[in-house]
Amino acid sequence: MPARPRISHTAFIALALIVLFALALASLCIGDMRLTPAQILGGLLHRHDNVPSDSDSLTLATTVLWNMRLPRLIVAMLTGAALSASGLVMQAYFRNSLAAPGLLGVSAGGMTGAVIVIGAGLVTHSLLFLPAASIVGAFAATAAIIVLARRGAGTERLLLAGIALNAVLGALSSYVLSNLSLTFERNAQILFWLLGGLEDRTWEHAAIAAPIILFAALLWPLGRQMDLFSLGSDEAQSLGVDVRRLRRSLLVLSTILTALATAVAGTVGFVGLIVPHILRLMVGPEHKRLMPLSLIGGAAFVIACDLLGREMGGLRIGIVTSLIGGPFFLWLLRSQT
Repeated sequence: MPARPRISHTAFIALALIVLFALALASLCIGDMRLTPAQILGGLLHRHDNVPSDSDSLTLATTVLWNMRLPRLIVAMLTGAALSASGLVMQAYFRNSLAAPGLLGVSAGGMTGAVIVIGAGLVTHSLLFLPAASIVGAFAATAAIIVLARRGAGTERLLLAGIALNAVLGALSSYVLSNLSLTFERNAQILFWLLGGLEDRTWEHAAIAAPIILFAALLWPLGRQMDLFSLGSDEAQSLGVDVRRLRRSLLVLSTILTALATAVAGTVGFVGLIVPHILRLMVGPEHKRLMPLSLIGGAAFVIACDLLGREMGGLRIGIVTSLIGGPFFLWLLRSQT
């Protein structure tokens, strides 16, 4: 019986891009105000200030599109791509398929940094304090995980370390939230970051997330080296890979990606666990193939979860990903024991 032809890498990427485009279009159309594809096209071609005054429908559609839907869509895509790629990189770094930013506490570190600057009122001076504090918090959490991993990076040890770190950082965030001197507005902002969400995202948030494109581009060429690294440090070194430099690059890039995603969308868990695993089952373990697909697949997954949350009465995206990711994680944990 002839073997079933395997879909090519290029065809798979093309298919993933088609799915991403369809979900992006649905994200622009669906909301409290339903927009048709014709209205989307008209809004994209005509900015609000250039729309004739007699076309009230197009004016409203254009305003909703440019001021609400497009920034939210861009932040969703960048957040998903960053978390998915970060999860793939952490799994390669620790050589552990259950490693992910949320499970290891890296996302919690970024979230805690953001919560502290919000509680201190620094965000009122400049929104740029958010990514800066998130990056510091994420690197602090990553450093803690690295220290623990040096004494043994087994699945059980990593998961227990992640649970403990998440608990400590969650307690710190809760302490800031329980501070009675905080204003109602700051409390609301902190709750938003704790739950994770894409509501009220602006072009300023999209600009903060924009560097994700650069750091993702830096990760793309490392796929081949990650494949060799999966064979073992000594084997990779003998094949010409600068292991120390590769580890440093993977660690820095994955942490920054997680921090930037957390800075604009709050805590969005399990994306870095679900997407790489599903893609690995579909296309195999080669990171050279997985890296671009993880970026596209992560963006598509977060958009899909955002759409699902809207249809479920406005659930925050962090809640939706947890509802999906929790059972998925338990299934993975059971399959590996």
